[in-house]
Order: sequence, then structure tokens, then C-alpha cells
Amino acid sequence: MNAIEVDTTRLPLLLHDLRLPAIARLWPDFAERADKEGWPAARLLSVLAELELAERGRRRVERHLVEARLPAGKTLDNFDFTAVPMLSKARVMALAAGDAWLDKASNLLLFGPPGAGKSHCASAISHALIENGYRVLFTRTTDIVQKLQVARQGLQLEAAIAKLDKYDLLVLDDLSYVHKDHAETSVLFELIGARYERRSMLITANQPFADWSKVFPDQAMMIAAVDRLVHHSIIFEMNVESYRRRGALDRKARAAASSKRSTEPVEP
Repeated sequence: MNAIEVDTTRLPLLLHDLRLPAIARLWPDFAERADKEGWPAARLLSVLAELELAERGRRRVERHLVEARLPAGKTLDNFDFTAVPMLSKARVMALAAGDAWLDKASNLLLFGPPGAGKSHCASAISHALIENGYRVLFTRTTDIVQKLQVARQGLQLEAAIAKLDKYDLLVLDDLSYVHKDHAETSVLFELIGARYERRSMLITANQPFADWSKVFPDQAMMIAAVDRLVHHSIIFEMNVESYRRRGALDRKARAAASSKRSTEPVEP
């Protein structure tokens, strides 16, 4: 039986049409290796397929990281757990895996004063979740409230909230800065209600629940919002001194020490 002649000149075009860019890029090297080492055709095909899947996974993570709009550079690798001793690193790492709490549509609530590292922690967990295959949207609460208000004015609020269902986790950063205005807090309440027991939320706030009357002007609305958030939730209290304040004090102390050394007389 004569060997089958293969026209490889058309292969790049075929792989492009099939949307297999990794295989299109890598097949010549692996085909050459397969010929030299006598690989069965099935092995070559399997290797190329695995490489294509890995490449698709990498590109998907890259897209989802861009889509998530996370604060730059805030990951678990550079989060200082020693500065927040009440925050268990082991528990945070477990949350970063995502499956246990996201599958149950549980919420994660981070409370603490400004500069305590809440946003960094939220971003770090979000980054890890995206790398583990989940979709996340990170937004300041005031920004999403304004967008939902515009949607309500255009009679599109329900559709706008429904579009957020594609995200396994919705991060609302700095909830405490929402204005005490019925129009703003009512769309926030509708968002909380729509995701209740369906999709997870991660909320950071400077104020504990007892002070949320400053956010929700209506007492009944406040109680209902809190009830939905805490029903299935994990709460972290991050009551530590501000990172930014500690950093400023450290820099001031170093500058003072440096100045003192520079003015000390040099002994002969």
C-alpha cells in the first residue's frame, strides 16, 4: 500500500478556520519529533489537543482578568497576613479555591476601617478565583449603583441585573460610601435581592451592620438587605490600623533616623 501524500501547505489555513491557533503554531515541531521518535498518530493528536486546551484555558483566564477590572497588583502573593492577625491565611486560601461557597451562592463580607486591607483581600481572592475558572466582576458600589439607576430610568433595570448573572462573584467595594438616598439604595437592595441564594457577592464596608442605617434610609429595607446578605455568609472582621497610616509612620520614622545619622559628627 502506497504511503498517503499529505499536503501540509493547506494545514495552517485549515487550523485557522477551525480556530486551533495553538496547534497551528506548534504542530510542525511536534510532528517532526513524532516522526523521529516513531509516535503513534493517536499520541501526536492527543498531545496537540491537550496543548490547545491549555492555551484556551490561559486565554480565557486572561480575558476574565481584564473583564473583572481588579485593582492592579493586589494578589494573595503580596497580601500581608501578619498585618491582619485575625484573618486566617488557611481560610482565605480555601475561599480562593471557590467551589464550596460559590456553588452554594454564599456571600463573603469584609468589615474594617479604611486602610485595613479589605479591598486588597477582596481583589486577591477574586484574582485566585478567576485563575480557578470562575468569572468575577469587581466594582465600587457607587459605580454600579449609578449604572443601575441609569438602567432603571431607561426601564432596563431587570435586564441590567440579569446580565450580572454571568458572574459567579460580584464584588461590591466600599458599600459604606453609597449615598443615603432612596433612589440609590433601592437599586442596591434590588441587586442584593436578585442575587440572593443564586449568585455570590463579596462586600467590603467600613461600617458594621449596626451602622448601615447610614446607607439604607428605610429601616425595613436595611433589615431585609442585611438578612439576605448574612443568611448564607462568611464574615471577616478586619479591625486593624490602616495600612496607609502604618506605612506613613514607618516612612517618617526611617526619614527621621536617616536625618539623625547624617547630622551626627563623624569620629576621627
